[in-house]
Amino acid sequence: MTAATFTAAPLAPARRPGLAAGLRHTLTLAWRSLVQIKHNPMELLDLSIQPVMFVLLFTYVFGTAISGSPGDYLQFALPGIIVQNALFATMTTGFGLNNDLTKGVFDRLRALPIARWSPLAGRIVADTVKQAWSVSLLLGVGMILGFRVHQGLFGLLGAFALLLAFSLAASWISVLVGVLVSEPEKVQIFGFMVIFPLSFTSNAFVPTDKMPSWLQHWVDVNPVTILADALRGLLVGGPVAGPVVQSLIWAAALAAVFAPLAVRALRRRV
Repeated sequence: MTAATFTAAPLAPARRPGLAAGLRHTLTLAWRSLVQIKHNPMELLDLSIQPVMFVLLFTYVFGTAISGSPGDYLQFALPGIIVQNALFATMTTGFGLNNDLTKGVFDRLRALPIARWSPLAGRIVADTVKQAWSVSLLLGVGMILGFRVHQGLFGLLGAFALLLAFSLAASWISVLVGVLVSEPEKVQIFGFMVIFPLSFTSNAFVPTDKMPSWLQHWVDVNPVTILADALRGLLVGGPVAGPVVQSLIWAAALAAVFAPLAVRALRRRV
């Protein structure tokens, strides 16, 4: 007898999810990141208590010395405080990504039949929602303390949109650091080493003319200064077009440089 031979049919290549499916996966993973807050109270403190403490401390400790009264200082400084808080909040993207990478969560997600880009996109979308919450909280507390928006609803929405766009672009720096370092805590260390000097050598908290002349040249081109001036113009009044355009240029440059580097580093690691 002749043994029958069977030839296995070649397996069809796995079909990649389409754009619509990828967006659904992204939203699902973004929701996963958001609901994790209830299991991590420290993150809730970072998003809520710490920004409020900054507003209270800067307003009532430095307000009278810098602007003559806490109310006048609040009108000047709150946009700058919002900018600093937003930049610090971008570090949570790299922190969370590194945590997922080191614990193997990212590998398990990538093994699922989902869009390859959805785990990273979900993380960024979730952190953008957290940014919106933090900004809303700061504005709410500021209004309770006496801050007033003089440019109407469109100015307020424009400030929100500009800040979220800039934060989204800056978050690619955090993603790159989160992929390259071995521990989540190193992302936070990087944030303190870079964001603190940038924010305190800007006009976020102190007017430029009150600084040493040798420092004013750097303050004028500091991206934190430019973004803070844009928010002041949109919320309180003052020049708008120039600072907004320059902020968008900075955002585009950050995304153009760091997004490809971050994606390339992530592909190498996973």
